[in-house]
Amino acid sequence: MGKITRCWLEPEVKLQILILIQWAKGKGISITRSCTLLMVERRRVSRWQKRLKEKENFENRKPGPKYPLHRLLAEEREAVLNMAKNESYADLGHRALAVTAWDLEVFFVSFSTVYRILRSENLVGMRGVSHPHNGRSLPPVRKDISGPNQRWCWDISYLRTHEKWLFLYLYVVLDEYSRKVVHWLVSWRETKEEARRLLEGGLIAENILDLPENERPEVISDRGSQMKAKSIKRMFKDHHMPQLFARPRTPNDNPFVESLFAAVKTSPQYPDRFLDVEEANRYFDRFFLWYNKEHFHSGIDYVTPEQCHQGLRDNIVAQRKENLNKQRLIRKEVNRSKQNPLTSALATPIINQIPLVPCSVIPP
Repeated sequence: MGKITRCWLEPEVKLQILILIQWAKGKGISITRSCTLLMVERRRVSRWQKRLKEKENFENRKPGPKYPLHRLLAEEREAVLNMAKNESYADLGHRALAVTAWDLEVFFVSFSTVYRILRSENLVGMRGVSHPHNGRSLPPVRKDISGPNQRWCWDISYLRTHEKWLFLYLYVVLDEYSRKVVHWLVSWRETKEEARRLLEGGLIAENILDLPENERPEVISDRGSQMKAKSIKRMFKDHHMPQLFARPRTPNDNPFVESLFAAVKTSPQYPDRFLDVEEANRYFDRFFLWYNKEHFHSGIDYVTPEQCHQGLRDNIVAQRKENLNKQRLIRKEVNRSKQNPLTSALATPIINQIPLVPCSVIPP
């Protein structure tokens, strides 16, 4: 039969084992020795003997205490469902929903708990036209960075118009550490002159030229003609900013800006086509303002790129963990008081009404 461990046994088998152990005890064989011969754990036999003595059945039961002290409160579950069903937060995944609730102090529940609650109510699933990552891509080898403006990545993406084969072009410079969009522009042309205008705007926006030469960011891009133009290379060389290039046909060498373009074009409000530069500028003014200041980015512990760029990330994450731990202690006190009617609740769980404030979805 083999070692009896990590498996469920039928009630009849448990009873037969107890009878056999009792018979062996009458013959002078200790219970511990019998358990060793039968290859069954001693503590399991002790539990079965206790249940037999108390005249309980041997049906398999879920392990752990019947009423764990850290179990979720009904008020917390209701708060999660109320927020998930709120139309303003319907497009948020379970992680972004949890982070939004933490920052608004609506509830303090972990990512996995929010997911289990939503799954129990059939409220999970892919939203929009995006697709999950396959997890097989390998990041390029880069030197470690520890703060903003240490490495920038930039690229150009097509924007469709209402006329076939006629495109606008979106130029973006992204800070790799904070994921903040440093500068962007939309143009009818895909040229080195427009690329230079983009990069100069980023240098001015972040006051890069005021930094010592050894503290200026390195810049990574693909090998397009605009990126390898002599005027662009000369500009980086004059400003003492190392220029790196991705391998041909290897978008994973420059994954952060590629991910940004995916987020741009799979946004629920993305219009898919633009009439002209003015219409595109109006849309991206709102989008990048939301992206930098309101969007909870999964790659930087669900803070906004602007918060990470300003060095607030560690404090925000630490405060969230403190609030979660505090809520766990409160939850235990409330559950203890419910189990013991002679004890009154010593604390009140943090469950607040959802305030009517903008959430992590770009406004219309």
